[in-house]
Amino acid sequence: MKAIILAGGLGTRLKPFTDVIPKPLLPIGEKAVLEIQIEQLKEYGFNEIFLATNYKSLYIEKFFGDGSQYGVSLKISKEEEPLGTAGPLSLLKDRLSKPFLVMNGDILTKLNFASMYEFALRREAKLTIGVKKVYTPFRFGNIESDGDYVTNMEEKPNFETNVLAGVYIMTPSIFEYIQDGKPYGMDQLIKSMLSNGDPIAQYMIKEYWLDIGVVDDYRNTQDIYDMLYTEEAE
Repeated sequence: MKAIILAGGLGTRLKPFTDVIPKPLLPIGEKAVLEIQIEQLKEYGFNEIFLATNYKSLYIEKFFGDGSQYGVSLKISKEEEPLGTAGPLSLLKDRLSKPFLVMNGDILTKLNFASMYEFALRREAKLTIGVKKVYTPFRFGNIESDGDYVTNMEEKPNFETNVLAGVYIMTPSIFEYIQDGKPYGMDQLIKSMLSNGDPIAQYMIKEYWLDIGVVDDYRNTQDIYDMLYTEEAE
């Protein structure tokens, strides 16, 4: 099975770390973010992996080589100009003849990628998106009332949101929407498909998931790595 990791972002939300090191090579525990992702994909049967790169692409290429040390075939697909989050896929169109997985290079998750892939194969959809339920604390107490009298007070209720988790399963027919070499975002792709009445399937991610694209979340990843990976290996 084939997978594409979107590893070309500038990492502006993670400055100053990314002034020197590209975001996918930032260390988490004993490994780089991208190493963890590659090893997880290999575990679930994805043995041909493309790294879609742009910023500091040579660093990534030198770090990973051909992927043989991870037991996978690894190839670099470099954008000459930034193509957004969906545009880089057009550079790989000729190599993708079967359903394939796409994931952002800045997420940490214990998702069973094989289960999501099998789920997508059973759906009549060009695109299946991973969705994660996120709870965001509200800073103020919520007051309920009846006329001039308070009836209830809920202290700092949480907002519940289903967010786009940065993991996708696509069929080759998705390239009906993605023009060759043109900047294009995942949000544009989803909106275009919805406008055309083209079905999009969703897969609810119940496993651990974290977007590490901002400094505060990245700083917390050491403890997360120890909890999710080091203890599991013991």
